[in-house]
Amino acid sequence: MACYVCDKHRAGDGVVSGDDLMVLTHVLPDAPGADGRVYLGHLTVEPRRHVAGLADLTDDEATALGRWAARGARALQAEHVYSSVVGHQVDHLHLHIVPRYPGTPREYWWPRLDEWPDAPMGGAEEVTRMVDDIRARLDVDPRAR
Repeated sequence: MACYVCDKHRAGDGVVSGDDLMVLTHVLPDAPGADGRVYLGHLTVEPRRHVAGLADLTDDEATALGRWAARGARALQAEHVYSSVVGHQVDHLHLHIVPRYPGTPREYWWPRLDEWPDAPMGGAEEVTRMVDDIRARLDVDPRAR
């Protein structure tokens, strides 16, 4: 059975970083439910192994999920970071890490961040730049070691 997340991992698309258990990625403009533009900084932490939900993780995978969620959140350097597991679009566990940037009006706070007319949205080129920026911040964060 085809899996969007497994295919994305194999291709390396949107990958920020990872280890042998988890991958930190940016949501891509071709993701299920996306319309060619995405909220910039919207990351996901995904197990390399195909699992459907949190209860399916091993203890080591659960630890790695938390570590990568924290690292991703710090690298976003946002005013606030939301996280959630929803799983309606893709049957492969993915923890959303979504920044709220300074100046976002309260009426657009979670879950309406991408509805704000001035929300930072972008296509493939902007996502690539954002991935590079986040990756650089991950590499210099002394708490990540």
